[in-house]
Amino acid sequence: MHTPRSAVISVGVALTAIMGAALATPASAVDPEPAPAPRVTVEYFPQPGGEGRRTEVPVNTDTVTRRSAARSVAPAAATTDGAVGKLSVTGSSADRLDVVIVGDGYTADQQGAFHTAAATKWADITGIEPYSSYQGLMNVWTVDAVSAESGITGDPTADVAKDTALGSYFWCSETERLICADIDKVASYAAKAPEADLVIVISNSTKYGGAGYSGLEAEGYPFDGVSTLSSDNAQSSMIAAHEIAHSVGLLADEYTYDSYGTWSGGELPDINSSIFTTEQMAANQTKWYRWLGETDPTGGTVGTYEGSSYYPFGIYRPTSNSLMRALNISDFNLPGREAMIAGFYREANALSSEVGTSSAILRTNRIKVSQAEVTGLAAPELRWYVDGVRVKRAQGLTAVAPAALGVPADGRTHTVTVESADRTTSIRDPKVRAEATERLTWTVKASGHKGPKRH
Repeated sequence: MHTPRSAVISVGVALTAIMGAALATPASAVDPEPAPAPRVTVEYFPQPGGEGRRTEVPVNTDTVTRRSAARSVAPAAATTDGAVGKLSVTGSSADRLDVVIVGDGYTADQQGAFHTAAATKWADITGIEPYSSYQGLMNVWTVDAVSAESGITGDPTADVAKDTALGSYFWCSETERLICADIDKVASYAAKAPEADLVIVISNSTKYGGAGYSGLEAEGYPFDGVSTLSSDNAQSSMIAAHEIAHSVGLLADEYTYDSYGTWSGGELPDINSSIFTTEQMAANQTKWYRWLGETDPTGGTVGTYEGSSYYPFGIYRPTSNSLMRALNISDFNLPGREAMIAGFYREANALSSEVGTSSAILRTNRIKVSQAEVTGLAAPELRWYVDGVRVKRAQGLTAVAPAALGVPADGRTHTVTVESADRTTSIRDPKVRAEATERLTWTVKASGHKGPKRH
């Protein structure tokens, strides 16, 4: 749920000082008030395995003077600061969801430890379905951020201050387990990677903590979400898995606040929240009605369980528990899993080719295509068509000439289409099925003529 930045200024000045300044200084000479410090809503998880909470935090840690320090910059030649690494690159950035992992609190000689932590955390995340099955639609980059000191502010206690590249710190907004970072600094490092759709900041700490910033594109940043998490606590990986689901799957939080009481509004746009009971949902054929009654990977069956989108009453969620409700479970429910798969295909292309589709080709030209390597839950299928008619014998081929598909040398113009369709049983909604189906079409000059000459 996107919350606009708000302005917060705290001023403590004695009344006598204000009066004295007003009498002694002309109005035109008074210094203007400093610009308000921008703030944004983030999500955090106070306890390992617990439910989430939300609060407002500063966008930049320079505004938190007791926690920020003047950073010592090492000579560029002596460090790998800003170096980009390839943790898992499966295709061009134009066809992939790009995740950038940046470390904070790692000195020049600790960058190897950062790379190990990045690989470990990403392995934790991709051990969860459907991240696991759809890794082939993602690129993962690392960017070295060299800090002057090891560790981050607020670890182990609130009075500890560290000079780090991204200004990460525990005790953000007076909340111990909430790790904030300077988003402008995060953005400057993330920009060094070829592309950044999502960013993960790994803070050098054994202490559990993290946070999730979402909706940052609306705030002018080139990426949508930032997840922060501690490096050497196993539970912190779940924070990033949950936060990415907001940006990619457009999933709502399924936990509640007692103070919110009963929802009295209409139906929500959230994929995994609804005002309808099981009977109403089935009758109206809306939201996750296709999954009702199915055995769910989270345990139990899909139904309508009261309490979701922060309201304990009047709004229902698909299952009793899921990764979108608490971090004591590492599974999405079936409707959430389907939403995540839709998001992966919305953000990435499973099908690509170096043979352009904007110009006509000859029937003897070889068409080569690439299909993203998706596994597990995924069931990709490659089909070829000539003038809209399927060529069954060509199923699964990644390279073929139109002539071999049966395009005749009759002097006419024909079309060749290749279709990549994910026929996984994890998709039931026709709209999601359409998201998971991609096509490329070429115009074929069957006579051998390449088309009009350019003058």
